[in-house]
Amino acid sequence: MAGSKPLGDFAGAHLPPQNLVAERSVLGSILLENMAMDEVADILHADHFYSDVHGIIYAAILKLNEAGTKVDAVTLAEELDKRNQLQDIGGVPYILEILEAVPHAAHVKYYAEIVRDKWIQRTLTNVCTEVLRDCYEGTDDTADVLTKAERGIFDILENQDVSQKLSMDDIMLATLDRINSRLGKEGSISGLSTGFTELDRQTNGFQPAELIILAARPSMGKTALVCNIAEWCAGAGETATLIFSLEQSKLELAERFLCIRAKLDGHRLRKGQLEPDERHALLEASSELSRLPLFIDDHPGRTVGQISAICRRLKRRNQLGLVIIDYLQLIEPEDKRANREQQIAQITRRLKGIAKENQLPLIALSQLNRGVELREDKRPRLADLRESGAIEQDADIVMFLHRPDAYNPEDRPGLAEIVVAKHRSGPTGIVNLQWRRESMRFDDYDPLMDGGATASF
Repeated sequence: MAGSKPLGDFAGAHLPPQNLVAERSVLGSILLENMAMDEVADILHADHFYSDVHGIIYAAILKLNEAGTKVDAVTLAEELDKRNQLQDIGGVPYILEILEAVPHAAHVKYYAEIVRDKWIQRTLTNVCTEVLRDCYEGTDDTADVLTKAERGIFDILENQDVSQKLSMDDIMLATLDRINSRLGKEGSISGLSTGFTELDRQTNGFQPAELIILAARPSMGKTALVCNIAEWCAGAGETATLIFSLEQSKLELAERFLCIRAKLDGHRLRKGQLEPDERHALLEASSELSRLPLFIDDHPGRTVGQISAICRRLKRRNQLGLVIIDYLQLIEPEDKRANREQQIAQITRRLKGIAKENQLPLIALSQLNRGVELREDKRPRLADLRESGAIEQDADIVMFLHRPDAYNPEDRPGLAEIVVAKHRSGPTGIVNLQWRRESMRFDDYDPLMDGGATASF
């Protein structure tokens, strides 16, 4: 977020938006009546004031208020003196001048909103100035400039909204609306269907704002599984789906979708050995896939900020309903000085924020550490998540993909287990799927083949 002061000479000769009278009125109202602080505490921060002097005074008032100390001219002067800032603000005479400038505190919220509005206008001016400078200098990539501009303006919009509904009355109305929508779907799942009957039953579908982690060891088929889910959601579910493929190209991913849709042997497709009927099925699948609301971004080294900006744009244009990231550890950290665990923690926290901000489920693939390989029981556990406990902490659902035949070809070949190891809003358990390696697709498992489809633990 840009600061409160203009940048360079780009802003011209005019003074930036500000209202010093409103700033003094806010401070004077609080000095007159300490309860006025309750009206403005969630609206104003010290850096919202244009005057540095007023910002210093407000910061001192906040400190006194947090400590439970009565705020008046005497205590404020003492606090500023402790900070060696009393003379910087003009001493006790200026505090008294502020106090005398306001007859009463009745309009403090109105004054605070004026101060905040002027800060928003200054911030917007600074964002636009930075974008202008980047455009004139031409040192940054155009896509980066666009991302910076969008992020800056979105941050302003996000920080502008202070009208949170906190009362239980408001909360209950929203809660009942959500429950009523579920009751209208009695007998069906309330969230986004994955296309797999037992997985939907286990999770009740993927819910808006959920961060879902799908983790596995390499070559287990986790990319194939999310492609299956994406193909189903975009097709049968008519849900706009965005995939960030940070490892594979969009052409490689498109071939996977063709194999899934047309039920083709992927190996034979890559070798160019298709029968006439398979070629026909390929063309039909291509035509069907081209009409789906399915989007693929294969730009390597995306940051969470870039991912967030792309999601916001697509949400506005296409009513985005599902985001998939393949995979989490390939997201470029924005703070390269932090250690790896801190970087992953920052990434997962931001991904959860993207899910909440856009009100959609976000599936992030993740790698597992090698500890799985060293155990007799190869089924993954939460402790196997690579690099950070924050992945488990921030996720609403953690699922593992496990295929016994990956370690022993004779051990239940074709069986794939989805281990739901964490479910914030429901039960954990194991869901069995059928893995069809040739076409890189998963199907519902036939319970007759293995005596049942789910297990709890």
